Amino acid sequence: MSEKRRSKPLTSFFVIWTGQAFSLVGSQLVQFALVWWLTKTTRSATVLAFATMMALLPQILLGPIAGALVDRWDRRRVLIFADGGIALATLVLAALYALDLVQIWHIYALMLVRSAGAAFHWPAMQASTTLMVPDRHLARIAGLNQTVAGLGNIGAPPLGALLLELLPMQGILAIDVGTAILAIAPLLFVAIPQPEKLDVSTSGGVISSLVRDMRAGLRLIWGWPGMLLIIVVAMLLNLLGTPALSLLPILVSEHFGGGAVEFAWLESGWGVGMVLGGLTLGLWGGFKRRMVTGMTALVLQGIAIFSVGLVPGSAFRLALGAILFTGFMNPIINGSLFATVQAVVQPQMQGRVFTLLRSGALAMTPLGLAVAGPLADVVNVQAWFLVAGVATSAMGLAAFFVPAIMRIEDRKSNADARH
Repeated sequence: MSEKRRSKPLTSFFVIWTGQAFSLVGSQLVQFALVWWLTKTTRSATVLAFATMMALLPQILLGPIAGALVDRWDRRRVLIFADGGIALATLVLAALYALDLVQIWHIYALMLVRSAGAAFHWPAMQASTTLMVPDRHLARIAGLNQTVAGLGNIGAPPLGALLLELLPMQGILAIDVGTAILAIAPLLFVAIPQPEKLDVSTSGGVISSLVRDMRAGLRLIWGWPGMLLIIVVAMLLNLLGTPALSLLPILVSEHFGGGAVEFAWLESGWGVGMVLGGLTLGLWGGFKRRMVTGMTALVLQGIAIFSVGLVPGSAFRLALGAILFTGFMNPIINGSLFATVQAVVQPQMQGRVFTLLRSGALAMTPLGLAVAGPLADVVNVQAWFLVAGVATSAMGLAAFFVPAIMRIEDRKSNADARH
């Protein structure tokens, strides 16, 4: 590792990271408040489903384009404009609430804007991390990111419920604007190193050159079996994992005969597990080979998911323990995968690779829900946990016998990144 690589501005990174962490929690708080407002106002599952699609589609559809642009643009400015755009849209909605003019479609529009901003923000932040954090600490940072997400999952619902009793909706939205300012402020004073620019010739027009950038990202992944398989693993994890979480209310009511309290325990168990797993990875850093860490955690998570499907209706506490352990493994899996991509992909290409990974994974959510729902209705809800558990562990075990995955860190992307 070069001296330049060792001397990355880690302190500057944490200044930026702290602001972004506050912004993430603020966003989760507002997301909960808006979903609950829609639920209370409309009592419509269709409205909630459409709101979910508004929060997903821009990231799925814009991902490849956003990745190519992030690799061209100054990533610090991308972060500033993404945070600023989301804050401005939130401020407009707050004004509509204050004037008592808000309509359902305004909520949809805000979710659309927030998702579009996230399509640019997430890859820009991931790619910037690579330029500011030494390789040996990438898994730890990924673990800390997962910890913050887990804390938000635990804290945002009760805090949001409390604030809904104390503040009007515009007051809650103002909190999100405030946390966005906390995220933007450090970016105005702290520099983010930029990678050496690849050829971005606009011969043939800007659109043609952008298409070439996108194709370069696809070529890199398609011609690199290890990276392609990592993205496939991420897609399958989302295909299996998201439906399992969405079926928890039915598992509680139909199998355990419980109610809202039991469901809240499972939700909290997942969140606590994520926090503990993120902290563990943040402190430990994982094995020397990140893929060993990730695939071992994947096997263990599959066993935990399978266990949920086996637990009898009279043993709710065992299910709670299994859900907590599932949540514990999740940040170790994700953190290892993200850190691997950051370590082996050229910084100039990371925007494209990360957005292709994210778009592919998010695109699996509707498909997974479409399969899991009917399966749970026809058989029972435990069946999905049994199927998902076996498939998850099998995927992790199989990876140990695929050198392209396990030894991916032996190869760095280099000249393959040409346009």
